[in-house]
Amino acid sequence: MYYRKAAQPRLPSTVDDDIICTEKIIADRKTFFIDLKSNARGRVVRITEKVSSNRDRIMVPAEILDDFIAALEDIRRVNNEG
Repeated sequence: MYYRKAAQPRLPSTVDDDIICTEKIIADRKTFFIDLKSNARGRVVRITEKVSSNRDRIMVPAEILDDFIAALEDIRRVNNEG
């Protein structure tokens, strides 16, 4: 099962008030959050994987986002060929 919630602008709050917008993807028992954030060093994309109560996160600087997406598209292409 797969579910994707479209990007949503976020209103400032006391928690994660640096989030500009967020995406949510639910796949089987995992939930992925993809957040565009802004901090003192610039913008970053934070990708969070949540399984049960465990969370793993990576941060991708926004300035390399095009390269990151291109790499994912290459991986998708190879996966679809195989």
